[in-house]
Amino acid sequence: MALQHFERKNESIRNAFLELANKQPERLQKRLNFSWSNWGFGVEKLKQSARRLRAAGIEYIELHGNHHGPDTGYDADETRRILQEHGMKVSGVCGIFSPDNDLSSNRAIHRQAAIDYIRREVEFISAVGGSYLLVVPGAVGRPARNDDMEFHRSVDTLRRVADVFAEYGVKAAIEPIRSAEVSLVHTIAEAHAYIDAVDHPGVRHINADVFHMQTEETHIGEALLHAGERLLNVHLADSNRGALGEGSMDLDTIIMALYVMGFNQEGKYVTPEPLGPGGDPYPAMYGKPDAELLDSMVLKSVSYFRSREEELLSRILR
Repeated sequence: MALQHFERKNESIRNAFLELANKQPERLQKRLNFSWSNWGFGVEKLKQSARRLRAAGIEYIELHGNHHGPDTGYDADETRRILQEHGMKVSGVCGIFSPDNDLSSNRAIHRQAAIDYIRREVEFISAVGGSYLLVVPGAVGRPARNDDMEFHRSVDTLRRVADVFAEYGVKAAIEPIRSAEVSLVHTIAEAHAYIDAVDHPGVRHINADVFHMQTEETHIGEALLHAGERLLNVHLADSNRGALGEGSMDLDTIIMALYVMGFNQEGKYVTPEPLGPGGDPYPAMYGKPDAELLDSMVLKSVSYFRSREEELLSRILR
């Protein structure tokens, strides 16, 4: 029986993975860095989140970008203390870009809010030892375009604040999001085009999210490979945007693609962000956390991911 199109692409990635194992097995020795994005934990205290993640064997955390004003968000000193107490490190910060701080907005006050927000987050990231800020070119929760100038306004606004990334040594990672949630930059190819348009050394990276990629890319593994060296972080969730292992996501092909592209190195992360279905996930930031449910979701995800990773690697390396 002839293979389906996606199966042929899967087979190509699998063959590249097997060739890597055969010719350069040393490149498979280091495991992928596993982090967790905590903004889906709602209003839970950071101390409780850190305790949960460390108990599950997770060393890195991607923090909620909650510095929406000078008097809001995590305190840097307290954050460092809590994470040090739990033996955790900050990978980066998930930027939260709503209509209130929209880089592409046709209202200057909202673009200025985005600039101010980015400055606060970059300063915080530097203070807590993180390495990146995820940047969304348009507002999440606003899928309809305001006009035909959104891309140009977004590029211009981010370029105006791009020097701050270079100043603090923090990487800007552009995140493509599905068209049901945002009005521009939906694919890895469009993220490349956006980065090229900004044309600034502080804005050079990409954050991929496999949930969004299900609807926007022709093949997730192939798109990850297309992201290339710019790929900095990968948000993970199963096909239903739930815990890993609870849907039909082809996690094996994703893992193999990441190893083929050499993603198992310092400074690059796989980061579950299971937020559940829906058009606008941002309300999850303010939800009342269900600690038992979150504990289970974290343990299921890390256990399933590591088991699939070991299944792939042990089978070919033994």
